[in-house]
Amino acid sequence: MMNAVAEQKLNTLDRCDRCGAQAYVRVVLESSGGELLFCGHHARGVEASLRPLSSAWQDETGRLLEKEPVAVD
Repeated sequence: MMNAVAEQKLNTLDRCDRCGAQAYVRVVLESSGGELLFCGHHARGVEASLRPLSSAWQDETGRLLEKEPVAVD
């Protein structure tokens, strides 16, 4: 299951289930296979309680530090 999740990159349409901001973390629950999406802020808040219950924890928060290429005229 982890490889299938890792192949599905999160995009700008994926939203945090808590606040609606762009999601950077996908959690797949081991018991049901259901997915939860979180922004970086809310993912940190639930990580301690949800990580032990998850079969996959896809964290793309590192993308927040990436710089967009700047077009030079």
